[in-house]
Amino acid sequence: MTPKKVYERAILNWPEEDRPREKLLKYGAHTLSNAELLAILIRIGVKGSSAVDLGRELMRKFKTLRAISACDPAELHEIKGLSTAKVAQIKAAVELGRRMMSEERALEGPIRSSSDVADYLMPLLRDLKHEVFKVVLLDRRNSVLDVVDVDEGDVARTQPSIRKIMLRAAQAYAAAIIAVHNHPSGDPTPSEQDKLLTRDLVIAGRAMDIRVFDHLIIGDGRYFSFADEGLIEEYERRAILI
Repeated sequence: MTPKKVYERAILNWPEEDRPREKLLKYGAHTLSNAELLAILIRIGVKGSSAVDLGRELMRKFKTLRAISACDPAELHEIKGLSTAKVAQIKAAVELGRRMMSEERALEGPIRSSSDVADYLMPLLRDLKHEVFKVVLLDRRNSVLDVVDVDEGDVARTQPSIRKIMLRAAQAYAAAIIAVHNHPSGDPTPSEQDKLLTRDLVIAGRAMDIRVFDHLIIGDGRYFSFADEGLIEEYERRAILI
């Protein structure tokens, strides 16, 4: 039988203290480079490339872990040696990291400002390639009952119905809501469509005795608040006149 060829770049041929898994367990995850951490997820390399080589190729292509998180899985498949299972593992790991960032800013106690909501949801929304519309449901003390997804899709299509939003609020016995959606472009400036939706939401909320406190648009590291800009108050005044 022909002996199995051993490739020199294989991690198994490295000194034990240089292997990513052993290094992590002995010295801690913080001592590993991003490429080495990715290598642990990738596990096995391909002919001529170790798992660390593949991790380095990922970092060369995408530059940052945040970019890997935001990319389409098809872009990861372009790197030779990344199977569907490996791509899924990488995407799952970076998504866990995003959710951990959000948990650190968990919505606890009464909501006092737009930044409370933005700090919590920005890690989850800012890098998405499609729009997601969420609603924060609040009780009479402004504490969070739930955060629910109402709609998602491409930029041109995502426009949730007022009825759908108010139904979710009524089902949860919410006293107030805060609408939140992202702009994949990174620019949180509201469109005319965003303004019309917010105005109609305020009017519907008044009719149903459900206060609309705000509508936040999440961009890349920044956000727009209809309440902070005085627009919610303006729409409430209009609602009184109707």
